[in-house]
Amino acid sequence: MASSAPTDTSTAAALRRQKQLLGHLQGEAKTLQPVSPKTHITRIAVYGAGIMGSGIAQVAAAAGYTVVLWDMKQSDLDRGIQGIRRSLDRLEKKKKKKALSGSSSSSADATMDRITTTTDKLGAARSADLVIEAIVEDLSIKQSLFAALDTVAPAHCIFATNTSSLLVRDVSAHVSASRRQRTVALHFFNPVPLMRLVEIACPAADSNNSDGQKQEEGAGLVTLLRAWVYDIGKVPVVCKDTPGFIVNRLLVPFNSEARMLVERGDASLEDVDTAMKLGAGHPMGPFELMDLTGIDVGHHIARAWYESEGSGLMGDPRFKPSPLVERMLADGHLGRKTGRGYYNYDQKK
Repeated sequence: MASSAPTDTSTAAALRRQKQLLGHLQGEAKTLQPVSPKTHITRIAVYGAGIMGSGIAQVAAAAGYTVVLWDMKQSDLDRGIQGIRRSLDRLEKKKKKKALSGSSSSSADATMDRITTTTDKLGAARSADLVIEAIVEDLSIKQSLFAALDTVAPAHCIFATNTSSLLVRDVSAHVSASRRQRTVALHFFNPVPLMRLVEIACPAADSNNSDGQKQEEGAGLVTLLRAWVYDIGKVPVVCKDTPGFIVNRLLVPFNSEARMLVERGDASLEDVDTAMKLGAGHPMGPFELMDLTGIDVGHHIARAWYESEGSGLMGDPRFKPSPLVERMLADGHLGRKTGRGYYNYDQKK
């Protein structure tokens, strides 16, 4: 089903759109100046050296934080560090041509010096102020990781999940009650060094928390994390602990509707993409976006919602696994990262 890769849109086009919005948010960042995140957070442990974990480690280190990057295998850590180095080199080249809004003045070498790696799972968290997990999107594995880290991390340490589909309260189900109060979602977007948004969800701060003192403590935690997100050059948005938070809760149904439109034969994927770009002003169409973010990522999110009772979306036909997508996954056609998805990028010259 793959079509020739589109040539009139790119990640850069999407980023230009985002940059236009950032000017409206500078005032909010200034109101948080009295909250200095570095007085509370100096050492960060990032779990998972894949695309997301390594990206989070990079932006935190570039902002002056000490980072320990963990993964199970040294080979995965080496690959993650190599990716960070390549990313920093690209950014350095771009900065020489044009100053990037929000980019760190820290040199690539200084950033790399702030990152250490380890395969010692427990050791990475022993002196951490903030733990961020960016491991496989599997609830039981995330729960096991947090349960183990809870036994060694300092009492003040904040636990954050980078989940894109699971509930924070489920991820934190096996940690102590006090740690659960300090467990949040910090949902970054791919590619982390370029994408400016971070979603924050803190169950302790939700309005349905019947304990007023705990809710107040949760609100203080959100204020601290918003300041931290701004400090690493990103823009925070806050929502309740709800499936998909803001972006994916809107984006996954949108992409599913686009896919079903094409599967019914109502329109071609090329025309759907063109319609949303020219008719709705989107920087890229839904199929281009699914190819960019990874077809497997959206599929796993939708499937988890469709099958999970706790999601409140169980059985929703919009999220029913698609035979077409499952065939694409079986064939290894995951989008841009594999050279083929809805479009064939191997043909692009």
